[in-house]
Amino acid sequence: MFRRSQIACVIGAAAVLLFPLSVSAESPGALTLSRALQRAAAANPKLAAADLSIGIATGKRIQAGAVPNPEVSFELDNAFGTGDYGGLRSAETTLQLSQVIELGGKRDARIAAGSAELESARWERAAVRLEILSDTAVAYFSVLSGQRKVQVYDAQIAALDRLTPLLQRRVDAGASSSGEIARAQVAADLIRAERERARTALAIARRELAILMGSSAVDFAYVVGDLGQVGRPPVFATVLRGLDSNPQLIRWTAIRAQKDAELLSARLKPFPDLKVELGWKHIREPTEFGLRRDNAVKLGASIPIPVWDQNLGSITEAQAARAKVEAERAASKAALVLTLAKAYDTLAGASREIEILRSSALPNARKAVEAIESGYSQGRFTLLEVLDAESAAAQAALRELEALASFHTSVATIEGLTGARLGLNRERGR
Repeated sequence: MFRRSQIACVIGAAAVLLFPLSVSAESPGALTLSRALQRAAAANPKLAAADLSIGIATGKRIQAGAVPNPEVSFELDNAFGTGDYGGLRSAETTLQLSQVIELGGKRDARIAAGSAELESARWERAAVRLEILSDTAVAYFSVLSGQRKVQVYDAQIAALDRLTPLLQRRVDAGASSSGEIARAQVAADLIRAERERARTALAIARRELAILMGSSAVDFAYVVGDLGQVGRPPVFATVLRGLDSNPQLIRWTAIRAQKDAELLSARLKPFPDLKVELGWKHIREPTEFGLRRDNAVKLGASIPIPVWDQNLGSITEAQAARAKVEAERAASKAALVLTLAKAYDTLAGASREIEILRSSALPNARKAVEAIESGYSQGRFTLLEVLDAESAAAQAALRELEALASFHTSVATIEGLTGARLGLNRERGR
């Protein structure tokens, strides 16, 4: 029979698995959630692309307000012919300036379309930023939970490593069979395999977080935060109302205005534009007394006759594009509502699961470990029963950890969709 101080090693390991999930100590290599969000907002390449889209739309808006350039022309008549028209004797030269004057509000319609496209690009940038922040928060909590999972497996392995020599002594004393050692070794090896899987998942999550922050290499040692802090979500109707402020939905208002302006432009195109001309004409005319030179002003105006091309095809296209906006907005909203509903249901389920684990499973696991510690010292339990109790405690801790990861990931997703804090009635973890 072993001393109580020996079995305390097992109890101490179980305590690691059953108590706080927060890490508050910071070092130069530590990364907080707020810092991760700041870095992502400043360096994520998607935002740079969105900024360039705004620049493109700005250029289109500027160009939409441009007035058509004037035209200058030169004409030479009655020259290099025969008789009186030989050489430049009777040449007439005309220097002319022409200007197209747009009628019907075409320029205003172009400006409206360009302004709406610019507004759409700005809302698109806001949507991209919100998406990046949400993805960054999700990745951050994946890293935080991944770190904790590795710690749980480390505690399990440490407990088994400490118990193996004790079990060997028990076998040597004839109190247990050698098969128990093999069974304990299998359990330890399986936990080591799970730990390697957890480390791989953690490495992937760390790299994903680094890339979201605009870095190709993982430049932080670990993340810090309180994974155990949860709360009760508000009712779904309240969360759903927040979706109306999502930039992806607001953007469709600007797109609709853009398509309205493009439809107006298509309808105005058949209206002819006026072209006015102003010229100076120099006339050389031979007479019996010599060469007479005269100057005159030339005025002209022209306007096309819209007989054949009424731009019906472009009008039909613009009408269909305008109608398509409403259908696409409805589809976009339906997809967002579905994503929001899934995240909310996951959040509510994780909240209920955490409540059950904390109110029953985790306290009972602690009681079981304490009872087996007491019974083991009295010879009422075997060492493998101690291992089973420790394993059950670890499974309860891992189950809570999984629920906490789902909870915080769902919160980040919902806040990314609504653009506002969820407003949980938070309660601190154990």
